[in-house]
Amino acid sequence: MQYRNLKDMKVSSICLGTMTFGTPVGESDAIKLIHSAIDEGVNFIDTANMYEGYARHIGSAGGVAEEILGKALAGKHDKVILATKVGMKVGDQPEDEGTSPAAIRKQLEKSLKRLDTETIDIYYLHKPDPETPLEQTLITLDEVIREGKIRYYGISNYSADQLKKLLETADKNGLPRPVICQPPLSLLRQDVLADLIPLCKKENISVIPYQVLQGGVLTGKYRRGQKIPEGSRKAEKPQWVSVELNDELFDKLEAMEALAMKKNMTLAQYVVSWTLFLSNVVSVIIGAKRIEQIKDFVDMPEKIFSEGDIQKINELFPAQ
Repeated sequence: MQYRNLKDMKVSSICLGTMTFGTPVGESDAIKLIHSAIDEGVNFIDTANMYEGYARHIGSAGGVAEEILGKALAGKHDKVILATKVGMKVGDQPEDEGTSPAAIRKQLEKSLKRLDTETIDIYYLHKPDPETPLEQTLITLDEVIREGKIRYYGISNYSADQLKKLLETADKNGLPRPVICQPPLSLLRQDVLADLIPLCKKENISVIPYQVLQGGVLTGKYRRGQKIPEGSRKAEKPQWVSVELNDELFDKLEAMEALAMKKNMTLAQYVVSWTLFLSNVVSVIIGAKRIEQIKDFVDMPEKIFSEGDIQKINELFPAQ
């Protein structure tokens, strides 16, 4: 497993995502998966206070994935860098959504309890909160950092302009900056490469993308003229896979797979390697259901691309 620097931490280049914990990955299977991933060298785990698998709906209480992690990491907290999030709607009370001081205080305590830990390594603002002044959010984050309840904070689903505003507010008030940014990013969704990723590079903010395999579309599991595989994301939760499977896409995927085969890699490995090649990316989130899906990425070489390789990829999947 490769490891990269994130502030004073070294994180595995593969981060275990837990969004499917609860359903379809039940508690016992999820715990086995977590333990096996740690054995494979994964030391970075990502969750959120809202995660509860496919049972999730807007406003439901969440907490399932955090509770599973709390059980799985008993006696193992020193082996992992643990990240969770706040901001999405997880109830009917005002402090059950957003990043107001009251919301952060309430949701952080619930996350700490569920995760069975005294400190969370990275605490993400899961989305911008237009109802709360940024200064109030950042003051509260500064307080909980000083109290030792979190080590660092990050942002997720922020635009470049929203990140700029946050950084200006932090610097103006002498408040801490985010250390990591978690955007959606894949070969099929490259919009953040135009502005957000360059801004993160300029401001020395690490990047950890999610949806890098686009719900399995970029793994090669979906084939031209074949039925949707049983157990795949598109079969189990089709609304979580918005990509249309058409001949134009299959042409690109088959051409990309041919490039991967020349490197003795699977399509999924090639795609993940491309993502890790991008500026300031320290790790990628892989939402696995089986340990084999993690093992696929453990032994990948760190640097495989020439300028010619990147040019061919860009021709197949030009930035939008």
